[in-house]
Amino acid sequence: MATANRNLSEYDKDGIPKADHLKIGLVVSEWNTEITEGLFKGAHTALVECGVKEANILRWDVPGSFELTFGCKKMIEVEKPDAIIAIGSVIRGETMHFDFVCSATAHGIKDLNLQFATPVIFCVLTDDTLQQAQDRSGGKHGNKGTEAAIAAIKMSALGPN
Repeated sequence: MATANRNLSEYDKDGIPKADHLKIGLVVSEWNTEITEGLFKGAHTALVECGVKEANILRWDVPGSFELTFGCKKMIEVEKPDAIIAIGSVIRGETMHFDFVCSATAHGIKDLNLQFATPVIFCVLTDDTLQQAQDRSGGKHGNKGTEAAIAAIKMSALGPN
């Protein structure tokens, strides 16, 4: 596992660009709420710790990970944030539904990054088990939401939208 020897929550605050002027959107899937709320909390905490003002952190909820792409697209159009973090969790089941949702979500978010000048950060856990998801949403491997927040700040620093 890529996270086995790395804590997702660790970052060097001194190496993060100034973020007090940024407007960051978080689009959060309501499916697997235990996991997505953990990811949201990790992202939100890191954004605030890095200087993003509470008033500049936007949250929109969508039903599931598949709907993240549309939610992010609408947020770009309506709110015009500096970056968006797409937060979701898909846990493997007994059917191929997992593969279809993961693939469509990843491709959709990739397409948004090509279509718009606003970076959309992929913070969608695609795990085989609930335990793996828990480990990466505030558990023994840290929090992928924290890592996504740092990526959003760094990507926003690449240039104006």
